[in-house]
Amino acid sequence: MRDFHLPGRSAVYASNGICATSHPLAAQVAIDILTRGGNAMDAAIAGAVLLGLCEPQMTGLGGDCFVLFSGPGGTNVQAYNGSGRAPAAANAARLRDQGHTFVPIHSADAVTIPGAVEAFCTLSERHGKLGLGTLLAPSIHYAENGVPVAPRVAFDWQKAPNVLQSHGVKHFMPAGTPPSVGTVFRAPGQAEVLRRIAQDGAQAFYQGEVAADMVACLKAHNGVHSLADFAAHSGNATVPVSGQYQDVELVEHPPNGQGATAILMLNILAQFDFSALDPFGAQRAHIEAEATKLAYDARNRFLADADHTTRLAQMLAPETAAQLAALIDPHKAMPAAAPLTEDIHRDTIYITVTDRDRMSVSLIYSIFHGFGSGIASEKFGILMQNRGAGFSLERGHPNEMAGGKRPMHTIIPGMLTQNGQVTNSFGVMGGAYQPCGHARFVTNLSDYGMDPQSAIDAPRCFPDAGDMKVERGYTDTVRQALADMGHRVKVPDEALGGAQSITIRTDGVLEGASDPRKDGCALGY
Repeated sequence: MRDFHLPGRSAVYASNGICATSHPLAAQVAIDILTRGGNAMDAAIAGAVLLGLCEPQMTGLGGDCFVLFSGPGGTNVQAYNGSGRAPAAANAARLRDQGHTFVPIHSADAVTIPGAVEAFCTLSERHGKLGLGTLLAPSIHYAENGVPVAPRVAFDWQKAPNVLQSHGVKHFMPAGTPPSVGTVFRAPGQAEVLRRIAQDGAQAFYQGEVAADMVACLKAHNGVHSLADFAAHSGNATVPVSGQYQDVELVEHPPNGQGATAILMLNILAQFDFSALDPFGAQRAHIEAEATKLAYDARNRFLADADHTTRLAQMLAPETAAQLAALIDPHKAMPAAAPLTEDIHRDTIYITVTDRDRMSVSLIYSIFHGFGSGIASEKFGILMQNRGAGFSLERGHPNEMAGGKRPMHTIIPGMLTQNGQVTNSFGVMGGAYQPCGHARFVTNLSDYGMDPQSAIDAPRCFPDAGDMKVERGYTDTVRQALADMGHRVKVPDEALGGAQSITIRTDGVLEGASDPRKDGCALGY
C-alpha cells in the first residue's frame, strides 16, 4: 500500500470495465464506449484515435499501430500489425549515393505509408461491436470543437518550431508559436477525414482526395510516394511471441516490432538472483543496464521486417541468454553496444482497455518522433510519420531500406499471462526504452512484489548512447556507485517513458495503473 503522507496516486479499481491511457479525455471516451455496449476493441480504437488530437506530437492518422488483444475471458491472445511499408520506389542505395549514413528524419524519405487507419477499420469490423460511425464520433467532435492542451503536451510542443514544415506549421502551430497550457487545439481538416472514414471505411483514407492530398505534400518534399503505394496498403494478423519469467509469461508483438528484445532481456536477467538485490540499488540498476546493452545489440543485428528476420528463434533461445549473461561483469560496466544506424525515438501513445467479458486490448500508436516528419498535407492536415528513419542504410543488413518493406519498429504492446489467461495488459512508452521498460515492469512485479501502480511509479534508469540515464528518483549514493562501476551517469531532462497497466485480479476485480510521467489516468466503471 502506498504511503499516503507522500505524493503519488492510487490504483483505480472497477468491476465492469477499465481503461488506462495517457490523456483523461481518451480514457473518458473509452469508458463511455464500454457503457454504451461496446467491447474493449471498440473502446481502445475510439480512445486511440482521440489521442491523435489530444497528443498530436505523439500520434495521429499519419502513423502506425501494433495491437495485442484477447478473446472474452482473457484467452487466445492475438496480434495485428498496423505498420506501413516504404513506397515501392524507396531505395537505400540512392540515399547512400547522396552521402547519407542514416535516413534523414525530417524528410519525405523517412515517411512510410501510414498503417493505423487500416488497422482500426479492420479490427473494428472483425472484433468490434458498435461500428466506425460510433467510434469516431468523439474524435470528430473534438477535432471540430477543440481540445485544451495538457501540461505534458505543451512541454513537448515547444520542440515543434524545429520540426514542423510549411503546412505543418499552418495546421499545428497556427499562431506561429507553440500553444501554452490550456490553449484549445482544433483540427477541422482531420474532422472531415474522420467523417469520410466513418462513412466509407479505410478506402476513404487510402484512395481518393485524402490520399491525393498526402501524396502531393510528399512529392513537394521530394518524396517517391505514389497513389498506388497508398492504395496497396494492408495490415495483417500475426502470431505473438512469448517468453516465461518465473510464474508469468510475457507476450509480445512479433517483428517488425522489438518485443523479442524484452523477452531476451528477461531471459538474461533470469540468470541472476535478481530478487536478492535492492530494487532501487546500484547493483540491480547495473545488471539491468548490462543486460539491456546485450539485448539491444542482438536486436540491432537480427530484427527487421518479418520477411527478413531470420534468426528470431536464436534470439529467444535460453542458451543465447545464458551465453550473453556470462559476459556481464557484476562490478564493471561494459562499453555501449555498437551504435545504431537506425534512428530511435521516444514519442508514442499507449492505451489499454479490459471490458466486462474480460476481453483485453493492448494498443500502441505513434508517428515516431515528436511531430513525426514535420510534413503535413495541405488540405486535411494529416501529419506524416517518419518511421522510415527506423531503416538501416547498411548494405545487406536485414533492416536495410527497400521498397515495399517495413522498418524495424520501437513501439511494442505487452501482455502477461498465466496458464494461457491474460492477467495484465500493459505498455511502456519511450522509444528505445520500451523493451527495458517492459523488463523492468515485469521484474518489479515478479522479483520485488510491487503492485502495478508502484511498479510504474518506481524510478527508472537506462543506458542510452553511452550515457547511463538515471532518473531523479534515485539517490546520489546510487548514482555515485554506478559511476564507480564505469557508467557515465546522467540525470535526463525528461523522465524515462510512461506506462499504463490493467490487471485482472484473481477475484475478478480490474486494477488500473497510470504513469504520473504523463497527463493521463486510469478510469473504470
